[in-house]
Amino acid sequence: MTKPVTTPHAPSTGAAPGSGVQRPAMPPSTPRTPRRRGWFARMFAPRPVKAGESFGAPGQGPSLAISIVTVIVLLLLWVAITSSGMIKPLFLPGPRAIVEKFTQVMTEGFAGSTLWQHTLASLYRVFGAFALACVTAIPVGILMGVSRVARGVFDPPIEFYRPLPPLAYLPLVIIWFGIGEFSKVFLIYLAIFAPLAIAARAGVRSVSMEQIHAAYSMGASPRQIVMHVIVKSALPEIFTGMRIGIGVGWTTLVAAEMVAASSGLGFMVLNAAEFLASDIVIMGIIVIGFFAFGFDLIMRYLERVLVPWKGKV
Repeated sequence: MTKPVTTPHAPSTGAAPGSGVQRPAMPPSTPRTPRRRGWFARMFAPRPVKAGESFGAPGQGPSLAISIVTVIVLLLLWVAITSSGMIKPLFLPGPRAIVEKFTQVMTEGFAGSTLWQHTLASLYRVFGAFALACVTAIPVGILMGVSRVARGVFDPPIEFYRPLPPLAYLPLVIIWFGIGEFSKVFLIYLAIFAPLAIAARAGVRSVSMEQIHAAYSMGASPRQIVMHVIVKSALPEIFTGMRIGIGVGWTTLVAAEMVAASSGLGFMVLNAAEFLASDIVIMGIIVIGFFAFGFDLIMRYLERVLVPWKGKV
């Protein structure tokens, strides 16, 4: 009995079985090259996931390009509204008028001082109050976090005056300290002190007990626990409180410079508002916001450098 002879399978020619018609084989399809996305789509695309992150984190990715586009759109909208005459220049001057007024106040001055002199006076008040608040509020906040006695002593007055607007206790500050420079700095100091102390206390209270127990098991003293475990773990919250505090300080600037001031950005804005000079008012607001934003960027950079473990512990 002979074995049937098997022949190797021929490549498919595309003919139907049993039809007897031989059709030419189709050439293999070439892979299609992916279409490159445009600049706008690439800008809003999410960042590739880092190694070790399977799904990434919500909101992960750079947002600088999106912020730049947002600012450009807002500027174009501002130009369109002012150029069309929908709003009178008395209420909303155009960007060109703001730039011209900026140059004029820089060279000729306004209300007896140039823009640079107004800015230096405001920076002295805000950053002087901020430095004083950092020296006092951070230790008080840490003490409130580690001691129930300190928490019972400092918590009621801080929580009482924290929600009060600075204008509410401005008359009392004038009665106590007069209308000199100290009253302006003290008013800004009070506005910064409360959020900074509360942030320091919250940072202390958020320290992991496992870290404290591990340090105790290695023979650390209570002082070493506070300095090397609690304070370092609370630094991210403290930096957040510093960022919030400097923002509150800038918002209190106008109220502080209502106290018989003769220079400062807040004084310049108030003085310009009395004469309905909206271009100077908007220019002063932009300068105040610029310095506040610049300080916030500096604080973010320092936080990345000094607290690299934030979000990783």
